[in-house]
Order: sequence, then structure tokens, then C-alpha cells
Amino acid sequence: MLNLVLPKGSLEEATFRLFEDADLPITRASDVDYRATIDDPRVTAVRILRPQEIPTYVAQGLFDLGITGRDWIEETSAEVVTLSELHYSKATARPIQVVLAVAADAQAQSVSDLPKGVRVHTEYPELTKRYLSGHGVDANVSLSYGATEAKVPDIADAVVEITETGRALRAAGLRVIETMLVSHTELIANPAAHADPKKRTAMEELQTLLSGALEARGRVLIKLNVDQAQLDAVIGLLPALKAPTVSQLSGGEAYAVETVVAKSEINILIPALKQAGATGIIELPLSKIVH
Repeated sequence: MLNLVLPKGSLEEATFRLFEDADLPITRASDVDYRATIDDPRVTAVRILRPQEIPTYVAQGLFDLGITGRDWIEETSAEVVTLSELHYSKATARPIQVVLAVAADAQAQSVSDLPKGVRVHTEYPELTKRYLSGHGVDANVSLSYGATEAKVPDIADAVVEITETGRALRAAGLRVIETMLVSHTELIANPAAHADPKKRTAMEELQTLLSGALEARGRVLIKLNVDQAQLDAVIGLLPALKAPTVSQLSGGEAYAVETVVAKSEINILIPALKQAGATGIIELPLSKIVH
């Protein structure tokens, strides 16, 4: 039913891992194969292409559904439907930032300080031209094919580059003066395909699985028993999505409690719960959380 296109390159491994977690494992003949399959009746075919191209191909109807970054949607001005942001990137859950950077010793402190004719190199020429023009900067924008940060100051006066932490730019002797765009990974659809009721339902079902898998990352289910006298103290220690689930046990003198907590907090939480009177504490992994 759905022709799906997934990103090759920096997002490839993280995307495959997400689909595996969502019970939509991707199968292909080799790591360099551009064609793949998903054993699911909602997915007819899978292609793996550069994320730069995906918004245009989805907008043109070559694919019904795709995953790419907001940065490439903005760069291509592709008319697509965003079904959801998927909060993952190459190595973290943080979005990337498209930033304008200059040499660390440059005088410019903001985009408005850039002089007429400033040389800007970037992999995002269209996005950069629109941004600089919108701020009244008359710039000479050139397409960069990589190693962009190495071009200041001899080849370029400024660069527009992506970063998660800014560490690589600082290491190259650059200083960020503007954040032009915060870019999450997005699940996008062709507008005509999204207007088809059957395809839209299939898209929404896949979206539910992917979002649920992401929501479960870094969280665990904790279950415990506690006597009535200690119930309030134990509940007071528990974070929850909404509120802990509390069920009275047979006999009426004790309760079963369960809730979802961050995995990073569990090493502090379990001893505190035990000290507060909880018993039979069980920690369980989660595959998906669907709201």
C-alpha cells in the first residue's frame, strides 16, 4: 500500500534501529543495498536514499511516506505533510541546529553585522539565501560539498552548518552568531497519498508504532507492593506520566502500585522506595508507550 523512503547516511543506523524497536524490522540484502523490505501489509516497498532528496521525491509522489530532517524540507521548499516530529538524530534525541558561524576573532556578533558581499559557504544555499535576504544582508552564497567549516577565513567569511553541540565548530576556530533553524527528524507524507483514507490510516498506524517506540526509550515500568500505612510516602516518591496506578490487594491492608519512570532515575528511586516501605519491587523494560 505505502511506498516508503528512508534516509541513508548519518541517520541510517538510528532509523533502522527505530523501526526495529517499533516491530517494523527492515530487511535488505546488504548494508549498501538501496532497496529493502518490511514484513508488514501496510508497506509495499522501501528505498534508502539521501535525506537531501527525500522531501522532493515525496512531494512529487514518487513515495507516499518518508523520513528526513526539517532542514532539508526547508532547503527544498517541498510541499509535504508532516505527520510528526521523531525526536532522534544520529546519536541523541536532540535536534540538530542550522547555524551561521564566523571566525572566532571576527567582528560580527549577529547576522546584521555581516558586510555587503560577505562570502557564505553552505550545504543549504536556498535556505541561507532566504534567511540572509530576510535580514537585509546582501551576500555571496556558495554551495559547499563538505568540509565547510575549514573554508573560513581563506575561502569564506562565514558558513552555515549543522551542529548538535557546537563542539566541532569551536574546534575549527569558529563562533556561532545565529541559530537559523532547529531541525528535528520528521515523518512526512505526499499530500495526495495522505488525502487517500486507506493510505492515511496506514500512515497513522505506522506513526503510532514509531512514536510509541521513541516514547518508551529511556523509561521502565516499576511495580511494587506497599502496606496502606506507607502508601502515601511511597506514592510521593514516584514520578508518573499522569499518576501511578494503585490497586488494592486482597484483604484490603496493602496495595499494588505501578508507574513509568526514567531509567536514569531508577538507581536512586529503588532504594528510596524500599526505605519508604515498598516490597516486591519489579523493574520491567518497555517497548512502546502509546498515548
